[in-house]
Amino acid sequence: MYDQTEYRAEILKALGQPTRMKIIDFLRDGERCVCEIFPAIGEEHSNTSRHLNLLLSSGILARRKDGIKIYYAVKHPEVFEIVDLATLIMTHDITGRQRLLKVA
Repeated sequence: MYDQTEYRAEILKALGQPTRMKIIDFLRDGERCVCEIFPAIGEEHSNTSRHLNLLLSSGILARRKDGIKIYYAVKHPEVFEIVDLATLIMTHDITGRQRLLKVA
């Protein structure tokens, strides 16, 4: 059984991979079929499926089936807040580094 610290680390670890970040970004507009996801992120179907399953098992995505199509959506909108905060941290860091380079 995970304690809270390990559980949080697992969520962040699931988000902290470039392909999975592409998937999260693509799902910002809502639920999408897996048949739309893999071409949109430029990855092979099998690789995309593996990452989707990891995000699903981490509790980040929800999945539903409609006939033969499988749809994925971000389960908790707070996931986008986490990604947006990471983007903000990145932006601040890049800006700070640019200022240092101008001073040097």
